[in-house]
Order: sequence, then structure tokens, then C-alpha cells
Amino acid sequence: MNSDSTHPGPLTRDTGAGADEHHRPVIVLGSGPAGLTAAIYAARAELRPLVIAGVRPLGQVALSAEIEDFPGFPEPVPGSELMERMRAQAERFGATVVDQDATGVALAQRPFGVSTSDGDYRADALIVATGAAPVRLGIRSEEEFRGRGVSDCAACDGFFFRNRHVAVVGGGDAALEEATVLTRFAEAVTLIVPGPEIRGSKTIERRLLADPKLAVRWNAEVTDVVGNGTVGGVMVRDLGTGETSRLDVQGLFVAMGYRPSTAALQGQLKISDDGYLRPRRADGASIEGVFLAGDVHDHRYRQAVVAAADGCRAAIDAERWLASVQLAKIATPTNW
Repeated sequence: MNSDSTHPGPLTRDTGAGADEHHRPVIVLGSGPAGLTAAIYAARAELRPLVIAGVRPLGQVALSAEIEDFPGFPEPVPGSELMERMRAQAERFGATVVDQDATGVALAQRPFGVSTSDGDYRADALIVATGAAPVRLGIRSEEEFRGRGVSDCAACDGFFFRNRHVAVVGGGDAALEEATVLTRFAEAVTLIVPGPEIRGSKTIERRLLADPKLAVRWNAEVTDVVGNGTVGGVMVRDLGTGETSRLDVQGLFVAMGYRPSTAALQGQLKISDDGYLRPRRADGASIEGVFLAGDVHDHRYRQAVVAAADGCRAAIDAERWLASVQLAKIATPTNW
């Protein structure tokens, strides 16, 4: 990528008392698997990473009751424990983690500016790993039963619903994908579509509708989740007649899409039509020194292990880029 940015000061790996704690070689935005893995690798490279974790740190994974598909954990591990371990590992290698929200960034020139709820920082390189949050139904019982029958990831949790009846709510590609995965495990799948048609791939839709395991409730919405400790059913309202009825299911998968966390990046980085970040400025120009990792730009996989690998890649790319910039500065100082 080409850049017309300027760099007013030298890069440093100074970890002593003279280091500027508000000017770091690397700042990481986000503290999920992508952000903390990036911090681990950046810290091991002695880049003194600062992690802006957010006031609700550790990402979406921390909300999962159990994670059983992350390598190295033969027994299920609570999502919060997995993320706490990642944070402790990053801090052990020297990363600084602050539980503050990033409120804005300035990417017009280097060092980049990062504003938080408790002060401003500067970064020679920026790793954006702010993640994406699933769109919720917005009802209290959805959160009450989350991890106890309510999920937003069939690839993660479908195995737990083998030979059971589950429901999927949504009307787009995300819902089609979730329902397709669940037909491999569940005895029956009911797709609850909040409209008269599905707004997704017609090829997948035709194949799915031909599956004898699938039933569809058109033009309907979930108004409540019921059960005793775990999900036992959902209340479904017909949007045409207004009538509400109970659907007996043991699982509810909310597949209404994801909303990438990009509020602090508005006007600075290019955001695609579906809300995901692209590694360019809002005006389309390239930005050197900005690296994206995890679900904030990955709309396909949405898996903790993939996000972690993406964070590793971003940190290595940042380290190599910083080294190349330093070499260029030494070779041609008049260009800075």
C-alpha cells in the first residue's frame, strides 16, 4: 500500500522508564481472540502493545457458557476463562491492557491518534480487532437463556442439539446457513422468517426447503423464550393475524446477522455496504500501518480460532512493517 503519511518521531522498543506510555509502537483496539492474540505476538516482539480493551472487555467469546472447539482444551472451557487466560498471557509478555472504550481514531498522519474515554494515545501502527456483535431479538428472556439453549452459532453449538427440535429466527443468508448446519444434527428445524420471503441465496433456499427436517413459519416473530432452566419453547406471533402460539423447541438460534463494532472508526476507514471494515481510508486511499483482524472484517468464519490466527497474522505484519519503516527512515532520513 502506498501512503503520503508522515512520521514525526522515531520508532522505539524502549521498555524502560524513558518510554512514552502514551505513544506506543503498536496499539490494539479490541480484546477478543483476535486482539489478545495480536497483543501476545506484538509483546513477544517487544513492541510494547497497548490494548484498548473496552469497558466490557474480552469479546463475544467471553459470553459463551462453554467452548469445546478451541485447540488445546480437551474438556469444555467457559468462554470467560478462555479469554482471561489469553489476557493473562498477553500481560505476562508485557502488553498493557486498559479497560476503556476507544471513542475515535485519527488516521490522516502518523503517529495515529487514538482517543479513549480516559485519555489520548498515539500509535506508530494500529491493529483494529473490535469484533462484531450478533443482532439480538431484544427481549429479556433471550439473554436469560443465552448459553442454556439460546445461541447465535450453529457451527459452535449445533452438536449439543443432536436429535432435538430447534428453531432458527432470521430471514437472510445467515439464517439459511444456520438452518443448513442444524439439519445435520437436529431431528427437526423450524425457520421463523420475519417476512413473507427469504432474502438470501435462492439456491440454498431451494435445497433447504426440500429438506424434510425443515418447517417454515412465515411472517412471524419470536416474542418470548420459555423454559425451566433451559429452553423449552418459544412464543411466536403471526405478524399478519397478531395471534401468538407456543412452539416447543429445545434450542433457539438467532440468525439475524452481525453488526461489526466500527463506531470509533467512522469516517476514518472504509466500511463496506454490509458494515465490515476494509483496509482503506473512507475516501478509498490506502493506509500504511493499519491492520485488521477478526470479525470486524471477516464476515465468513466468525470462529474464535480463526480470529486468533488473524490476530497473529496482523501482529506479524505490523512488526515487519514497522521494521521496514525504520530501515527506510535510516536509509533516507530526508524523506520523513
